[in-house]
Amino acid sequence: MPVHGLTPILLCLLTMCRILTPVSSHPQHNPCQLIQRTALCNNRNLSAVPERQPDNLEEFQLNYNHIQTLRDNSLLRYPSLNTLSLACNSLEKLESNTFQGTKLLENLNLANNNLRIGYQETSLALKTLPKLRALDLSENELDDEMVATLLQNLTSLEYLNLSGNFMQRLDETSFRDLYQLKELNLQRNMMYELDGAFDSNPKLQRLNLAFNYLHCLTDFHMTELVVLNASHNFIEWFISRQDLNDIFQLETLDLSDNKLLFFPFLPNHSHLRNLYLSHNSISFYQHLADNSTFPNSTSTVEFYNMQENTGNVTAQLWDESLHGDISSLEILDLRGNQVEYFPQGFIQKMPVLSRLQMCTNCLETLNLTLEQFSGSLYELDISNNRLNQIVADGGT
Repeated sequence: MPVHGLTPILLCLLTMCRILTPVSSHPQHNPCQLIQRTALCNNRNLSAVPERQPDNLEEFQLNYNHIQTLRDNSLLRYPSLNTLSLACNSLEKLESNTFQGTKLLENLNLANNNLRIGYQETSLALKTLPKLRALDLSENELDDEMVATLLQNLTSLEYLNLSGNFMQRLDETSFRDLYQLKELNLQRNMMYELDGAFDSNPKLQRLNLAFNYLHCLTDFHMTELVVLNASHNFIEWFISRQDLNDIFQLETLDLSDNKLLFFPFLPNHSHLRNLYLSHNSISFYQHLADNSTFPNSTSTVEFYNMQENTGNVTAQLWDESLHGDISSLEILDLRGNQVEYFPQGFIQKMPVLSRLQMCTNCLETLNLTLEQFSGSLYELDISNNRLNQIVADGGT
């Protein structure tokens, strides 16, 4: 009888056990999607770095969350971490020992945050990353002083994005520790002056200065630079250093949407392939050198460096050598300028030219035979000019 009396109780306990056991042993929900050694935790409404991820994690994607502070212990359990992305988090600071256990980190994305608030402590954290190669600090409302502080001693850095900040003036101290820098994005700041800013970056190959407030680029001597984008500024003069015999590695130069009056004074020796000059006010002035036609005109212009009165330049504006080395040009974009004619021999200097875009200029006549266009030319756009005569012989 006692045994039979306990049976309902045991059955009840067994039933409860079956109900409770799955609940208590069920693993906690992981907010991240794991793909091999990458944790994708984007847009999960997180306020901190999620725990209990695999120890061998190499990449952490934490974009579009609400992580305001990256704590000292946030990444301790991930010594193999190579890539960390925290864009769009309202992130204010990284505590100074954030990376004490992640010395292998090479790629760090901190774009579109509020690092202006805690930039000083954040700089201490960045200094502890001996292998950091790529850093994105764009859209953080950083000024010149903040940027200089954040970049101190980042000697391994190769790729840096500072676009969309509040930088105004750069000098020789701005990037002085970035000896390995190869690519720099400074577009959409408020920059109006560059004073020896890149003299400490001999390996720099790609530089983006677009959408700023620069009025001139003079004494250009960056021989290792391959791509320069200075479009959408207020540039009136582009002058390369004329006393250099080094071969410039420059292949692409974009000066479109500026205030240029003259064709840029290009390097004497270069590999320039793509030259974008659209939407300026460029014209050629070789005809002004004819004193019989323009007796009161001057054929020289002087450029003065008002700082210590050094680096002054006197130039013959219609000297053909000022066009520099354009023998490698494949694309020349002069749309939306005020070109009335081509200087004598100008087209012949571009034997491999394949695309010449001249629409919306002031051309009145064009002699295709006399200009001797390149045999490789497959696009010539001369629409929307003032052409009343186009001359060509039968073999052109």
